[in-house]
This record gives sequence, C-alpha cells and structure tokens, in this order.
Amino acid sequence: MSADFWAGYISGAAGIVVGNPLDLIKVRLQAQSAASSRGQVRLQNAATGTAAPILGYGALNALLFVSYNRSEAALNRALSTHRSLWATWLAGALGGLSTWVVSTPTELVKCRAQMSTTPAVSSWTIVRQIWRTDGLRGLYFGGIVTALRDSIGYGFYFWTYELATSRWPSSSRPDGDDGAVSLRHEAPRVLLCGGLAGIVTWASVFPLDVIKTRVQTQPWSPAPEASPLMPGRPPALGRLGALQVAREAFREGGLRVFFRGLTVCSIRAFVVNAVQWAIYEWLMHDVGQGRAQKAVFEADSMPME
Repeated sequence: MSADFWAGYISGAAGIVVGNPLDLIKVRLQAQSAASSRGQVRLQNAATGTAAPILGYGALNALLFVSYNRSEAALNRALSTHRSLWATWLAGALGGLSTWVVSTPTELVKCRAQMSTTPAVSSWTIVRQIWRTDGLRGLYFGGIVTALRDSIGYGFYFWTYELATSRWPSSSRPDGDDGAVSLRHEAPRVLLCGGLAGIVTWASVFPLDVIKTRVQTQPWSPAPEASPLMPGRPPALGRLGALQVAREAFREGGLRVFFRGLTVCSIRAFVVNAVQWAIYEWLMHDVGQGRAQKAVFEADSMPME
C-alpha cells in the first residue's frame, strides 16, 4: 500500500477516537424532533457507535487521500499548472465521491448505534439486524444524499486547506538537517489550517448532513400487523426518501432545523481535522511527502490560482 493510504487510514481512525463524543451529541440533535424536550441530549456513553467508524472511517480516509492525490496530480497535468484551486476542489469532490462505498454503510451503522435506545448496543448487532431485514441494499440506505454530501464537502475540505496553507506564510525554511525542526515549526500552521478546513467543510454541507441523519435513523422494524394477506413475507418498510424527509423537516421547524447541531459540529470539526491533518502530515513527512514540506519549497514560486 502507498504511504498516503496508511497515513490517511491512521489519521482517520485517530480523528474518530478524538471526535466521537461530540459526534454523538451532533447526531442526536439532528435526529430529534421539535416535540422532543429541550436539553434532553446527554453524553451517556462516549464510545457509542465507535467501532464501525474507527474501522470504516480509517478506510474511508485512506481511500479519500489516495483518490484525491491521484486526481489532483492528473488534473494539474491536464491543466499544465501547479496546485490550481479549481483542480483542488474538483479532485476533492472526486475523492469524496469515491468514498461512497465505505461512507454510506459506516454512517448508517454509526448513526443507528448512536440513536439506539438499547444500552451498549454494538455496531455488529446493528449490521446483522440490517442484513436480516434488507440485505446488502439496506446497508446503502441513504446512499445518494451521502454521496452528494461527501463530494461537495470534501471538495471544500481540500480547497480550504490548500488555500489557507498558501495564504499563511511558512514559519520555516529547509535548513539541510533531518527536517524535525521544520516540522515542529509547521505544527501551528497545520493544526489551524486543518481545523479551519473542517469547519468550512461542515458549514458547506450541514443541511445535507441533517437530511442524511434523519433518513438513516428512521425506524427500521416494520409494523407487525402490516401484512395480513401475505403472512410468509415481511411487510413493506415504508421509509421516506431524502426529499420527503427534507419536506417533513421543513414543515416541522423551518430552515432552522437544517442547522440544528451546527455549533457542536463546528467545534468537533476543528478538533478532529486539526488532529487528522497533523497526524497525516507527520506520517507523510517521515517518508518525505508531506504537504507542509512541499509548501516550504513552493510557497514563493508556485502561487495558488
């Protein structure tokens, strides 16, 4: 496997461990109805729904960075330019779209685990339940809105990080040593730019994420009395699609409902993505491929377009 695959995997898994408690609150805020009592969202178990994201999001992040890096290089070659912001956004969107095969089932299992009323329900129990009820198709319920969220969001993710790092002058220059000093001096820049990228990403797609959460946390079990004429077959599940969920949410609380939980999400996004970018840069730095290293050499001669 390539260096960016493993750097992406490890940084993605670390981000989930750091951000899961706030993610738990965010999902419950997004999914609760207006009729729910205010102040009822509590951090009951910070580990709830963690297993699936750690495995799934590690793989997702690895696929994301590999796809993004390859797409950006190909687009820049085609445009005969270096680090174009347009190429960066498009490469990020392509990278985000490529993660759909992993992100949809991971998000589905995570959200259902976080909304479960059963104490200490495991991700594997939820996977088995979904598989028995709806098979493989059930694991990709809400896939269209997830793919749309990821492609738009990750386009802005890499776009913001590249823009921020290009506008923030590097605090170090290559000095002929092993690079440790330069990396240490770059840490504040990477942490702040990574955190900013996370906030911008979620702000750009938060209404889509609210819809996705509500789609994927709909009741899964069919009503037992729904199929009197065909007792040998399970009744239709009757879950709503993304557009129907969006209309219902708007009728329930207007535009404000699509931004419920944004503050918590923004705090989580800053912390998680600062950590992820720092770990990714550190791991890539060890093999001489870090973005911060490249920025040191390119900042003056390769301005962003």
